[in-house]
Amino acid sequence: MTNQAGTILDGPSFGPMAGGEPTGLVVLCHGVGSDGFDLIDLAPVWGRAVPHVLFRSPHGPEAYAEAPMGRQWFPLWDRSPAMLAQGVKVASAALGAFIDAELARLGLPADAYALMGFSQGAMMALHTGLTHHTSPRAILAYSGRLLDDEVLISKPKPRILLVHGAEDQMLPVESSREAAQKIKAAGGDVQLVICPGLGHGIDEPGLRAGFHLLKQVFAE
Repeated sequence: MTNQAGTILDGPSFGPMAGGEPTGLVVLCHGVGSDGFDLIDLAPVWGRAVPHVLFRSPHGPEAYAEAPMGRQWFPLWDRSPAMLAQGVKVASAALGAFIDAELARLGLPADAYALMGFSQGAMMALHTGLTHHTSPRAILAYSGRLLDDEVLISKPKPRILLVHGAEDQMLPVESSREAAQKIKAAGGDVQLVICPGLGHGIDEPGLRAGFHLLKQVFAE
């Protein structure tokens, strides 16, 4: 799938667990230095909640700048707020084109999708889900951060789940606490789950929260 700048996104898929044609799509966005294979293992777990949904886990559009392997959604060499906001905006165009192409290929309605991301992927899920022309049914952001407050202005907001480890040393838990406050102040439907003892990762309580939200928004 190609966006206007010629960026191609692709990656592994799983499902639907029940077989047959999918009735929905969940797009999983990996963290920096990883790739789409990192998160596709979540699909068999969450697929029990949404057995008629297809999971796609695209690789980030750029080679990871700080290692010989892995992918990234946007560069992190300059972590100033302006550069991070610009980076996620550019990458979101590619992710949005991927979503549209997948929904069209599957013959699904424009809103029949959810976005999930971890770390940098969570930043992508939040930005793309809050700016895409058709809002997803849900955004699941694990250990992430809201990079651009302007995405909260005057647009319908999907259900949002923020999950963060209380002991995260890479992206402090305050990032999700602050995002939750801003989303709530903007009239958004947001749930914040703080996982005690967890660092920069995903644990069972976080998986369970995502399981229940996906089941609710794709209820058939």
